[in-house]
Amino acid sequence: MSAREVALLVARDVFPGEPGVEARPAQAALAYRALRGKLDARDRRFATELAYGAIEMRRALDDALRPFLKERAKSLPSTIQELLRLAVYELRYTQPDVHATLFEWVNLAKRYGHQGLGSLVNAVLRSYLREPTPEPQREQYADIDDYYGALYSLPTWIVRRLHARFGDDLIERICREANEPAAHALVAVGGGERVLAAMTARGMQVSRSALARDAVVVRASEGSALDLVESGNVPFWIQSESSAAIVDILDAQPGEHILDCCSGRGNKALQIAARIGPSGALTCIDRDARKIVVLQKRFEETRRFVDLPIPAVVVGDAAEPTLVPPEMLFDRVLLDAPCTALGVIARHPEARWRRRPEDVDRMATLQTALLATIAARVKPGGRFVYAVCSTDERESTNVVDAFLAAGDFIRAPMPASLASFCDANGDLLMAPIEGQDGFYAASLERVR
Repeated sequence: MSAREVALLVARDVFPGEPGVEARPAQAALAYRALRGKLDARDRRFATELAYGAIEMRRALDDALRPFLKERAKSLPSTIQELLRLAVYELRYTQPDVHATLFEWVNLAKRYGHQGLGSLVNAVLRSYLREPTPEPQREQYADIDDYYGALYSLPTWIVRRLHARFGDDLIERICREANEPAAHALVAVGGGERVLAAMTARGMQVSRSALARDAVVVRASEGSALDLVESGNVPFWIQSESSAAIVDILDAQPGEHILDCCSGRGNKALQIAARIGPSGALTCIDRDARKIVVLQKRFEETRRFVDLPIPAVVVGDAAEPTLVPPEMLFDRVLLDAPCTALGVIARHPEARWRRRPEDVDRMATLQTALLATIAARVKPGGRFVYAVCSTDERESTNVVDAFLAAGDFIRAPMPASLASFCDANGDLLMAPIEGQDGFYAASLERVR
């Protein structure tokens, strides 16, 4: 199977175009299709570039195709629409062998459609090559947010929210970098020197993160990092620096009792466990039983390298007050809350198209309920860290300010290493630039 066909199948998995067919995340779809297609490393890289690029640039590609398709776009099968987006992406944003590009996409159109659709694809692509659609111009749009949305292929409502949060100086840079590869970091548990040595031995350019104590920054392809992770010889995994830094804010100490809510597959739980050591106690809550199984397996594997406490796991909704016995109080509590994930759209190409404006308020309601319930589990004088991979005020500052109004908690100082990333309230607010995820976190101390 060719790289182009794999990219087409990935796009079709992410945007099924058929009622009742569940959409798959791009990363999962690519992993599955590349394996089934038996792609080598080079073809997998090409398939990734095409699939992720066409998914990210969906709005711009539709604008580029509109003059050539006109009303026919409404009646085209969804697979052919995805094929045309991929083909124009290759012609517009890569350095293609034009003859090979046309030949294969036309043949794929015949295979997944019929002879007539192959002829249509051929005609559209040749018309585009003769007179490519120009890039958007500022005067064509009513305001700057809609213009940046068209230019950088983002929903206008997301651009507006980012603009309101980060201002005129950063907004275009944020939009532009949303289409650039996210930075990769490897998070090490209890063995940073060993990890650095293993990566250096493979010729990888690495350095310790200035942002997160447990992270090592990798200046290499994701594939190289994945190969090393999957070798199983060192206790670390791929994670963003922004996410890893949240555990620095929690600042768990040896022997403490920690509650990790919405713990997922256990990235932060493993970091916390290494810090509290075998004399500490860790409780992890997640509503997805499959993620808890993964978390437990990862703890078993990591204990080959580091002496960790065995976590107590609870499957259920952390917003349920009786999920944890009321007499159980913790020295520190982490709530890595469910959110719209608008800060990580550079890491997940389909994320920008999955969300709707109303999702932000819906998530804020859930986050408010979680904060109110979980706060009761913090000891007096204990630390409570609230974190989301979204920078929207409604999911971050507004939620925390409303929570603090009750008077039971106050803001606690952030680590000095994160001071330059803090807002006027002293909360962590990271813009999604320089390959970093957009992240928000508040460090809170219980005073009564």
